[in-house]
Amino acid sequence: MERTLIPSYTIGVDAYDGISSVCAAYGTKAVMIGGKKAMAAAQEKIISALKGSSVEVVRCLWNGGEASVENIERLTPDTEDADMIFAVGGGKAIDTAKVLAQRAGKPFFTFPTIASTCAAYTSLGILYHPDGSLREYSFSKVPANHVFINTQIIAEAPVKYLWAGIGDTMAKHYECTVSSRGHTPRHSDGMGIALSTMCAKPLKIFGKQALKDCEANTVTPDLTETVLGIIVSTGMVSNFVQVDYTTGLAHAVYNGFTILPSTEEFHHLHGEVVAYGILVLLTVDKQYEERDEVFRFSKSIGLPTKLADIHATENNLQRVADKALKGIDVRVYPYEVTGALIIGGIRELEEYNRMQEQTH
Repeated sequence: MERTLIPSYTIGVDAYDGISSVCAAYGTKAVMIGGKKAMAAAQEKIISALKGSSVEVVRCLWNGGEASVENIERLTPDTEDADMIFAVGGGKAIDTAKVLAQRAGKPFFTFPTIASTCAAYTSLGILYHPDGSLREYSFSKVPANHVFINTQIIAEAPVKYLWAGIGDTMAKHYECTVSSRGHTPRHSDGMGIALSTMCAKPLKIFGKQALKDCEANTVTPDLTETVLGIIVSTGMVSNFVQVDYTTGLAHAVYNGFTILPSTEEFHHLHGEVVAYGILVLLTVDKQYEERDEVFRFSKSIGLPTKLADIHATENNLQRVADKALKGIDVRVYPYEVTGALIIGGIRELEEYNRMQEQTH
């Protein structure tokens, strides 16, 4: 039996007002797991929203900083008495709590405090080694029972997370349309592929202004549209399409760069490097008109377009390509993706950057 689950969600400055009415059906004891900054921003607001209700947060736990198997195993004993898990924060904090809840068979609710990835909505979890390099994808068909998106908290978060989220979101459209090329998608896949247009075009329309609004800590329609694109549209596509369509060359490139110490050292964000990966994908796929449009958009908001922007050099490319191909991201693709193809695409993109710099 196949099923695709679509979480319900609440978005707005008053999103937390409905926590008790949504969660009461699942029990009385909640354990909150999140990042330190995320908990500082949301913990008291969540607890306050539950006052007078039957649901109580019995324990608040730091996720450990990394979405790792080690942290999940460390946290598991402290969640055994919980009826439900509250996952609070960005991608790594949410994925820690999500995978823990999925493995324990407990209902979980997500409270994104930044809009950087679709982690709050998708059932997929991404796990890393303690050093920050990619370990594996954690596959499940069970997403959050409900997603509470407080836009005021997101508007007050550092703008860099929204900025990176735009890159990660746009990748979903280009990856699933290329990965599925030549196939006849069934209903669920077809729904996800069709919906993926909502991961790219709206971001190009609303994204630039949304970044300015976030800088001003102001909730606006442009910011809300961008947040919905990052968290809900992308997560919905991820939940609908099979894993081989929800990944692709942009994420393979990102995974490749996680092997370089500079990626962690200079705190390059997931979506930031994925945005660069989109340009590599479009270059390799010879979608030059689309590549040039995305290039201009990325330039306009400061997303990386060349190796120097992510503190990498051509000397690193063989290691990056080897790591990129170790994952599953391009095992289903309309043509064979080799290390030489990735390196060639990156070098072609470097040349395009040089040409653009010379003409401007």
